[in-house]
Amino acid sequence: MELRYGHPLGGEGLTRLKQFLRENGLSYDERAVFSVCAVEGDAIIAAGSLDGRVLKCIAVSPAFQKEGLAAIILTELIKEAGRRGLFHLFLFTKPENEELFGNLGFYAVEKTGSVLLMENKRDGIARFVAALPRPPAEFSPAGAVIVNCNPFTLGHRYLIESAAARCGALYVFVVSENLSFFPADIRYELVRKGIAHIPHAYPHPTGPYLISAETFPDYFFRESLSPRDLNMELDLRIFVNHFALPLGISRRFVGTEPLDPVTAAYNRGMRELLPPSGIEVVEIPRLEIGGKPVSAGRVRELLQNGDLEGIRPLVPPATFEYLAGFWGKGTGHGG
Repeated sequence: MELRYGHPLGGEGLTRLKQFLRENGLSYDERAVFSVCAVEGDAIIAAGSLDGRVLKCIAVSPAFQKEGLAAIILTELIKEAGRRGLFHLFLFTKPENEELFGNLGFYAVEKTGSVLLMENKRDGIARFVAALPRPPAEFSPAGAVIVNCNPFTLGHRYLIESAAARCGALYVFVVSENLSFFPADIRYELVRKGIAHIPHAYPHPTGPYLISAETFPDYFFRESLSPRDLNMELDLRIFVNHFALPLGISRRFVGTEPLDPVTAAYNRGMRELLPPSGIEVVEIPRLEIGGKPVSAGRVRELLQNGDLEGIRPLVPPATFEYLAGFWGKGTGHGG
């Protein structure tokens, strides 16, 4: 047996890996940046891949499942992640593999009927949520919005103001994933400034647990997806079981989505999956200015065209100040 590596794999090696995964009930993820295969002769007998901080596409041939190959593959993936400076790791696998990977240092986060998400930090998600500052208990009912704000617009502010008027405390979770035009720290800071006038709105980062590349990668890599292909159940289960229940959240607010079919499909998924868990889904009509819905996409388009005056009526002062300085630097790129 020998190990073969790809950064990522290509050519015949990739073809063989895809075939091996299909034979073991898995599919290859084209976003993988690194793969390792255990090979005997020309036959792959075990394999795994790395996508950012997520270990996935891990399979061992049934004839070799008592040979410790899962541990060997996992070790190689963890070593590669470490070389990339990634130490808080997640693992996607089938629910029936929970014990196997639990014995190798991973802990269950959440699962659906077909997929299990694990991480290499014991009680990592519970400790993350427990560390979030909380409003006084008498501020009820508690609601939540989850926003990307790429960048923060008057539409986002209107959504949050409207939601805050309908609950005693509002958790404003800002997506932490750095896969948007503007970096996460900038997006969070613009939200914080933009809602500072709402005393019972509490901004928090989502960390790697809500609408992230780990829990809902389809949100960020939607170009090749149709809305019916979205896999949102895992993300929504995490919200219900690990955020809403311990934080006492009974309402989730969303804006209507006339422009983006992926977000519209996600809203439909919330309406189907959250109410059975006791969480009301409240849709708030999208703010319109000049007869058009206000959207971050429209702001980005105006920014790329250098039309700062077109942006001014669509964003709060703090966002406009940032964007004016951003454009003045002549970068043309938001990181």
